[in-house]
Amino acid sequence: MAKIVVLGGCGAVGSVAVKTLARLPYFSEVVIADINLKRAREIAAELGADKVSAKKVDALDAQSVKRAVTGADVVLNCTGPFYRFVKTVLKAVIASRVNYVDICDDFDVTIEILKMDAAAKKKGVTALIGMGSSPGATNLLGKFAAQTLLDETDSIDIFHAHGGEPFEGEGVIGHRFHCMSVPIPMYLDGALKYVDFFREDGIALRQEFEFPVIGKVKLYPYPHPEQITMPHYIKCRRVTNKGSVLPNEYYDLIKDMVRLGLAGKEPVNVKGKKIAPCEFAMAYIIRERERILKQTAFGPQRGCASVVVKGRKDGKYSEYRFHMASRSQALGEGTGIPAAIGAVLMLQGKVTGPGVLPPEACVTPTDFIDLVPHAMKLDKKKEGGEAFGGVIVEHVDDTGKVTKLDI
Repeated sequence: MAKIVVLGGCGAVGSVAVKTLARLPYFSEVVIADINLKRAREIAAELGADKVSAKKVDALDAQSVKRAVTGADVVLNCTGPFYRFVKTVLKAVIASRVNYVDICDDFDVTIEILKMDAAAKKKGVTALIGMGSSPGATNLLGKFAAQTLLDETDSIDIFHAHGGEPFEGEGVIGHRFHCMSVPIPMYLDGALKYVDFFREDGIALRQEFEFPVIGKVKLYPYPHPEQITMPHYIKCRRVTNKGSVLPNEYYDLIKDMVRLGLAGKEPVNVKGKKIAPCEFAMAYIIRERERILKQTAFGPQRGCASVVVKGRKDGKYSEYRFHMASRSQALGEGTGIPAAIGAVLMLQGKVTGPGVLPPEACVTPTDFIDLVPHAMKLDKKKEGGEAFGGVIVEHVDDTGKVTKLDI
């Protein structure tokens, strides 16, 4: 009998993680811990009260978090944006001596919570951070290529795009505001550098990338943690991360809001009322998103995260491309399912610790890969994937020949 508490279990990502964990046989009790108790109870009722229950939690209140995680074998934290919530949550979970998994995708707060490593070790707690799609699966696929398929690794480039999800909340949009407002880390020429989203150095890194399923997309520098953590564990000269949200018109709207300063949190006086620009911007973006999806006839949600690893094997150029693509799944599934797998691996004792660790530091890639088809309910050939149950794998040799692989 094992119990997991999913913080933020009502959100776009957390709800997918809850549904995945409820379906899988590893945890006998799944607790949805969320500020929205009404919605948590609704989801629990949909999934079956015999296994899934609901509990109210305030992720900014350490005592509330401690009460929520009491008796848990594993805590899965899906409460975003992480730059706002994760430090309080992780401190409380470490103090409660419970093993922990999250999907933290903000690089700056990742640097801060990595400093909790000594505290986690002292309490005997293993905290696996950034265990979603990007970061998460991307880290492990990069590690797999570098350790198993190549003799030398030159670069690991991460690309991602998704869109059309049933809904987007303020946490997701707030994360995008943050991504466009902070210095963006890129590991270039063997050194960590920072670029600005709207300035020349950031603009120079924009590029188009051809994804399976969704086609060619213009991508932008993203401040995810892979560029910070992966060079510590994988010897290479470059780690980059670029992404976007579909359709392009929707991402352009968010970009324009940030560029105009409407992501700011300092309230302004509007006819006697104090309103933070970001509050208006979020409400406006959520409304306009529905209009844009209809106007562009976007259709069902879809997405892809790709990892391109270049290096040498037996002295010759060798490149591997991993594409986690879906015509029916996007942000929620793409992040929530890897998070659920991370929680299962934690329960099984397959995450090495203790301490606060990124995926490439404490997870064996093949352990993760083996669970993907089971967690996603996929056969190896579904969605066009030749390997890893939904992951398309391509190899480019020194002549430029592209071969699809079944690894």
